[in-house]
Amino acid sequence: MVRPAAAALLLLIAAPMADTPDPEDWSRFRGPNGSGISASTRVPAELGPDRNVIWKTELPFGHSSPVLTRDRIFLTAARGERLVTICLDRRTGRILWEREAPRARLEKLDSRNGPAGPTPATDGRNVFVFFADFGLLSYDMEGRERWRLPLGPFNNLYGMGSSPVLVDDTVMLACDQNTDSFLISVGRDNGRVRWKMPRPEAHSGHSTPILYTPAGGPTQVIVPGSFLLTAYASQSGEKIWWVRGLSFELKSTPVVRGDTLYINGFGTPQNQPGANPVIPAFETVVRQYADAAGKVTLASLPNGNARSWIDLDSNGEVSESEWDYYRAAMASENGMLAIRLGGRGDMTDTNVRWAYHKAVPQLPSPLVYRSVLYMVNDGGIVTALNPETGGEIGQGRLKGAIDSYYASPVAGDGKIFLLSERGKVAVLGTGGSLEPMVVNDLGDDIYATPAISDGKIYLRTRGWLYCFGLPH
Repeated sequence: MVRPAAAALLLLIAAPMADTPDPEDWSRFRGPNGSGISASTRVPAELGPDRNVIWKTELPFGHSSPVLTRDRIFLTAARGERLVTICLDRRTGRILWEREAPRARLEKLDSRNGPAGPTPATDGRNVFVFFADFGLLSYDMEGRERWRLPLGPFNNLYGMGSSPVLVDDTVMLACDQNTDSFLISVGRDNGRVRWKMPRPEAHSGHSTPILYTPAGGPTQVIVPGSFLLTAYASQSGEKIWWVRGLSFELKSTPVVRGDTLYINGFGTPQNQPGANPVIPAFETVVRQYADAAGKVTLASLPNGNARSWIDLDSNGEVSESEWDYYRAAMASENGMLAIRLGGRGDMTDTNVRWAYHKAVPQLPSPLVYRSVLYMVNDGGIVTALNPETGGEIGQGRLKGAIDSYYASPVAGDGKIFLLSERGKVAVLGTGGSLEPMVVNDLGDDIYATPAISDGKIYLRTRGWLYCFGLPH
């Protein structure tokens, strides 16, 4: 049941703000600056294994999303134990080349992640890929390796998830993990490290950065992390500003509309306002649960195994700093923040325009399209907000697509595409209506976020890459 609100009518008659990026720039995760928006026209709404298919190509499994150049498509995959970068012809879907990356180790992963999760980035002449089991690599358009930069090993509870982004003549990568998180800048031409900025407050993050260039510069790299959203100067790594109030674990990528940034974060169901548990101070825990050696260990804690994620260095002991992180994590709140850009230092009290603390997605990023902010959550719950005020326009379940959601929504040609884990693709119209125009069934799992360009949708399922388009 969809719950409309009077605010929807105001949005329908309001003049839209500029939130439509370059239609052909789908060169990174989720397209133009991570927005998920294409200005393409003639984008099909009806999709299926045999519906509006221009071509389809069988692929090995991977979570990474397709990125595009004028005539090529790049993605990564795991072919058995082999980590590969794949280049396809954009017109025909034919695989042009496949290159294997070194695999220095096999890191532990959550079952919902995979070793080929981060999405490539391309500048149209080269492609840049990241595998957590090795590091960064770059290839030219013909598949010749240009350089490699070993990174890691990493200790992320769920496995690494952030994708590289291109900034000026560099490649940026956020490497948030349980300990020793950092943001790294690498020369695009040679793979040499320009700078590496520690992020000690960040743990177990998976968000991909976005960019913002204020009048007069410099370009800022904006990175979500535990409790904080932080902006860094792209050329130096200087920390320019930050906003507190995020959840302890960030997986979504922020989006920018005009001078406002939107970011949602979800930790656990216990992080809903009013549900936060009260966690005792470390001194109390030591008195009650320390072992004979005076140490607090997972074994000495009640339900210690269920709290293993707070043992950040995985040594079996819980230090005071780890317990303090646990307390802060459980005190943080799930929600969406709207942040006015422009400023320096701590902008929490001055630049947060509004906050929304009802149900928000754990993984999918928000979408701001034609003056409405959309979120899709597990269970097929879709929420539409007024991006100016945070007021709820409507909320409801997607009929025929009640499922888990990992891919982020994308939009083009007045259509919003919401993709469920089991292969349902619900298509909404604009203006805040939450009744699907159509619910498609691809019959295969979907974890990757599609690319939209030139009227075509490039959509990866567990076993296939599809190119959908309308007949001429």
